This record gives sequence, structure tokens and C-alpha cells, in this order.
Amino acid sequence: MQPYVICHMMSSLDGHALTDGWDREFKKSANALYENLAQTFAFDAWICGRVTMQEVAHDEGYPKGMAKGPIPRTHHFADRAAKTYAVSIDPEGKVGWKTNQALGSHVVEVLTERVSDDYLAYLQSIGVSYVFAGETEIDLARVVDILATELGRKRLIIEGGPHVSGSFVNAGLVDEVSVIILPLVDGRGEHPASFEISPKAWKRPVHLALASAEVKEGGAVWLRYKKTQA
Repeated sequence: MQPYVICHMMSSLDGHALTDGWDREFKKSANALYENLAQTFAFDAWICGRVTMQEVAHDEGYPKGMAKGPIPRTHHFADRAAKTYAVSIDPEGKVGWKTNQALGSHVVEVLTERVSDDYLAYLQSIGVSYVFAGETEIDLARVVDILATELGRKRLIIEGGPHVSGSFVNAGLVDEVSVIILPLVDGRGEHPASFEISPKAWKRPVHLALASAEVKEGGAVWLRYKKTQA
């Protein structure tokens, strides 16, 4: 059975997702609301892209020259019994993890086969799991399947950034979209929207049905949508 996939986002009134430049206290309260609502989904794996994970990891790079020879491009599971997994979509293998934990979850790197042997050797040395989901590009459907069949995951939550969220939605893999609309106008047109899909990858608009709408403290609105067949 395929996992239930939730995409959980927050944005300004004008649809921008990145919080840099926002008032510090406002951003702090918005992040707290976002995380509290995320926990209500009772997920067993959370997924972010490389940029977000580099922030989570406090990335300072990783040591080079660790590989003593070619390393097979096969899945490596350092922990098959973790309660939750932090899944990092990192095609070329760039996130410099310090440990195999991210916010209390075991780290799983999702890679392509073009990753370096040094990076694989480094992940093995610190006990990080990794899987391969494509030769040169990530196949997100394969990612979801691996998490289900190899690690028994049943509920996945995608927490950004905008390109990862947009790619999952565009691939038709998302069952529910959760968006917190914050009482703030960002106004920076160049800032990413909540969902970013490259023109070459874009397939069609994704139709959703409103499941619930709740006003939260401070004037935020929490919208939940379910996938339709349209």
C-alpha cells in the first residue's frame, strides 16, 4: 500500500514561502504554528529538499578523500527501525550532516547515481542511510515506493522547499495539501511561491477540493485540501 502523502506549507497573503526578511517575532510565532500543526498529521517520515536540509544540518561541508575505492550504487539502511525518518532530497549529495539524526529523526539521503564515492563513504561513517532514486534525476514516485516497501512508511509529510513541494504535487503523488496563510504581505515578486514547478516539468493544473478552513490565533488561516480526480 502506498503511503498517504501530505504537503504542508505556509505562505504570506501574496503566496510567498520564504521567511527571510520577515519580522523576527512574527517569523518565530509563524514557525511555531507551522510545526504544531504539522504534528497533528502523525507522520512517520518528513521530507525536505537540499537547501532546507542544509539549514537543518547546520551544514559546514564534509571531509573529502574518505572513499578507498568505488562504492556500489545500492541502498544502504543504517537503521530500519526508527520511529520517524528525515528524508533529504539531495540528488548530487551535498548536505554535510554532522550526525545521522535531524530533529530527532533518522536521516535518509535520497540520491542519484552521479553522487561521489567520497560522499557515500562519509554517510556510512556517520551512520546515515541513503537510497538511490534515479541515474541522473530523482524519480519521486520511486522515493515514495522505497519509503513504503523498504522502511514501512505509511504517512509522509513534505515540508519544503517550494521546488520539492511543487515537484511532488506535479507528479501526482500528494493526497492532501495543507497551507497556513499568514496575515502578511511579502511584496517581493522574485521570492518563490509556495509551489514552484519548472516550465519544462509542468504537466497541468492540479485540482483540489477544500476539506477544512480554520482561523488560528493571530489571524492566520489554515486551509486543507484533498486531491480530486479532475
